[in-house]
Order: sequence, then structure tokens, then C-alpha cells
Amino acid sequence: MADGVGPQHGRDEGGRRRWLLPTALGAAVVVLAGVVVGIVLSQRGSTTVAATEPTAVVTTVHLPVPTPTVQPSARATSTAFTALLPASVLQYAFASSQPANDWLAAGALEAWADTYTDGGSGKLTVQAGQFPTADEATAFAATLTAALPTAAPSPAATGGPSLPKTGQVAAAGTVSGSYTIVDGGDGTGIAVWTNGTGVFRLVAPLADILNAYGSYPL
Repeated sequence: MADGVGPQHGRDEGGRRRWLLPTALGAAVVVLAGVVVGIVLSQRGSTTVAATEPTAVVTTVHLPVPTPTVQPSARATSTAFTALLPASVLQYAFASSQPANDWLAAGALEAWADTYTDGGSGKLTVQAGQFPTADEATAFAATLTAALPTAAPSPAATGGPSLPKTGQVAAAGTVSGSYTIVDGGDGTGIAVWTNGTGVFRLVAPLADILNAYGSYPL
């Protein structure tokens, strides 16, 4: 693990975790109402009172964040890095993990390929790795981004989110990396991002990709 440097949480769109190993009022309303009525009555007969335009009321509905219906499995390997990896993401619970050997061969100090399940046919996969420096993490992530699909179905055709999306990853108001999210073209979405010395690649059902990325804590 590099000294004093590591994945920092926050999603650009919210900020990721930084990782370093009345009675008086009623009377006033009554008085004001009396004044308004007096004004209207005094003007009635000489001028026409303009009709009040109806005011639109906007209601925001916050849906609950989905949670797993199955228990997450225990990780077979415990390290400072795996301790930060989540046991669940949205409705998906951790199911299994294995070393991401291709990432290790590319210079990662530690890297894992995790699988999460919703207890049925739905699954989410995450490759997560830590590199010696942020520059090395950025360079490796660039190779992952370059391999992402460049052509994808339109949202109107798939019912999915508008993609691709790119932006900065921030922690505590400081830019700590960048992200790219694309439509995989096969019913899935793919997110690749860096956070300090951490690199992450997440694949989820297209309808869940933005929320899954936003819910991942690193």
C-alpha cells in the first residue's frame, strides 16, 4: 500500500469516502387578510381585479434504496483493502471473490474480482485494485476505458439511462479521480473510475448502473 495514499470515496456526484489506511403569526395573518379585503372592496366597481394565476406544486418522491434479500457471504481473504470493499451494493449481496490476476500482472499491489447477487438471476461484478501511485492507477484505468464499447443503443430503444457519462471523482471537495460510464450494448452498463491509487470496474444491469456506481463506497 502506498504511504498515505489510497482510494478516496465520494462520487463526483456526491463525494466519495476519503480513504487513508404560533399565536402572533395567526394574528398577523388575520390583520393582513383584513387589509387585502379592504383594498379589494375599495377598488371594486372602479377597476377589475385580475384573476390569480394558479401556482404549480412540484412534489419530489424519494424512493427507498434497494437492499439485499439474501445474506452476503464472508470474504475468504481479509486485508486492509478488502476491509473497505462493500458487503452489498443496492440489492446485490457479496457472493464470491477471486484475485484479478490480469490486474496484478499490470502492476496492482492488490486486486480482486468480486461477484454480487440479488438471490436470483441478477448479478453485479466489480474488479477493484490498488496501485503503487495515483499516476499508475490513472494509466491503468485509461487502458480499461479505451476498451469500453464506443457504440451503444439509444436510451429510447433500451429504456436505459442516457449514456455515456464522464466526470470527476471527488472526496471532501478535492478531485481524486475520474469516471466513465457506458452502455455495454448487451443489457448491462459498465463503469470505470479511479479514486486516488484505486481503480474500479463495475458491471451491472443497465437499469442499475448509475445507482450502483453511486452507491459503491470507494
